[in-house]
Amino acid sequence: MPFETEQHVTPLKVIFLADTRPGHYHLAQGVIAALERLRPVEVTRIEVQRKWIVPTRWLRARITAKSFFPPRMLRMAYRIDAEAIPEADLVVSAGGETHMPNLCVTRLLDVPNIFCGSLLRGLGPENFSLIISSYDRDAGSDRHLVVLKPSPIDPDMLGRPATVPRYGPDKRPKVTGLLVGGNAGAFRYKRQEWERLLSFMAEISKAWGTRWLVSTSRRTPDAVADRFAELAKDDSVISRFIDFRTAGPGTLPEIFAAAEVIVCTEDSSSMISEAVSARLPVVGVAPSAHRFTDEEKDYRNFLMENGWCRVLPIADLSPEVFAGALFKIEPLQENPLDALAAKLQERLPELF
Repeated sequence: MPFETEQHVTPLKVIFLADTRPGHYHLAQGVIAALERLRPVEVTRIEVQRKWIVPTRWLRARITAKSFFPPRMLRMAYRIDAEAIPEADLVVSAGGETHMPNLCVTRLLDVPNIFCGSLLRGLGPENFSLIISSYDRDAGSDRHLVVLKPSPIDPDMLGRPATVPRYGPDKRPKVTGLLVGGNAGAFRYKRQEWERLLSFMAEISKAWGTRWLVSTSRRTPDAVADRFAELAKDDSVISRFIDFRTAGPGTLPEIFAAAEVIVCTEDSSSMISEAVSARLPVVGVAPSAHRFTDEEKDYRNFLMENGWCRVLPIADLSPEVFAGALFKIEPLQENPLDALAAKLQERLPELF
């Protein structure tokens, strides 16, 4: 988006409060990437690690107390030196552990703030200038903006095609990405299910000539990662294997840039959202033992109702079933960063 006035040349100074979970801080990075579509941004990143001895209930009570003093709260609960925090125009964070430091820094600097995620019980939306949510239940709130979970990945920079063809029985992908998660919450994968996923990959490669790009994650069990590494020795099946244990985070753009479609284990909402944001057809694969929270179920329904993804049980995977799921998907066509930037400009015009 072009800068329209001279004031847009002045950088927007942002305090980015980040916890240790990529699924959280990537949301905040997505918001910052959207802000950059509107004006230059200078970011100060501050790591948030709460002292384990400080209970959430006590923190929440302090926020509403008349004696609340942000520098003391930052120092006592998070080891953050308030005097070291630079002047800024905006505070951005995501994830429950950043609720309180977000409020502290916002009140300390007297600037607007954006929070991504769900609020703690007892913490009202009036404490935030804008809350980025992905749940329809928040659609009626003046302080909420309900959108696809933000992602810092720009599909235009990946070289993704402007129009993605519809894959299916008559058009089969030649390159498919697989994002591998692991046990999390109520998701539990059996050994047989991992083996079924591996055999499905080999079946697709043999039937369609498809080659796979595979990336594991921090929650992938070592034994499972080892099995994918073993299959990767056959480059007619896996042409690229990224092992999180050695590669670390930040490798998904490589997969998104080269893949035509994405398969993702259903335990990771953030991986599915990022693939959707990259304008890719996405098929989630689920173990028999899984259960979503109510809000997560609503979000998955939101993705499917928009036609951006489909879900298959691992036990049902076959080339025919996979082709049928792909045919039902209509990938996102707009650049989600541009769409989010337009909504941020509308909701927080004083920043732009």
